[in-house]
Amino acid sequence: VQLQASGGGKVRPGGSLRLSCATSGFSLDYYAIGWFRQAPGKERERVSCIVSEHGITHYEDSVKGRFIISRDNAKKTVYLQMNSLKAEDTAVYYCATDCDIPTARYWGRGTLVTVSS
Repeated sequence: VQLQASGGGKVRPGGSLRLSCATSGFSLDYYAIGWFRQAPGKERERVSCIVSEHGITHYEDSVKGRFIISRDNAKKTVYLQMNSLKAEDTAVYYCATDCDIPTARYWGRGTLVTVSS
């Protein structure tokens, strides 16, 4: 089982980025995929999650209305479209095979998102 997050970078406030979580070794049909982030000096937190079997999505209040999670089962990839980015969105973003940190068994390497003018 492998996950690899990519797509991070530096963007100005109000800008957009799309993160990708490429997966291998398992079927997205049977796993929920969560996006999480960890800002400097802060604990890791959930950002969004998609329950693959039903396509049900969840967003934390801090990103609701700005971020969109989606998946492409054929490409085995989960995306996080991030719009209207704010400085407080600056963090390392990770994807993992669950919606909750304690039960997420597999994690990908993070990708750094920096929102700064």
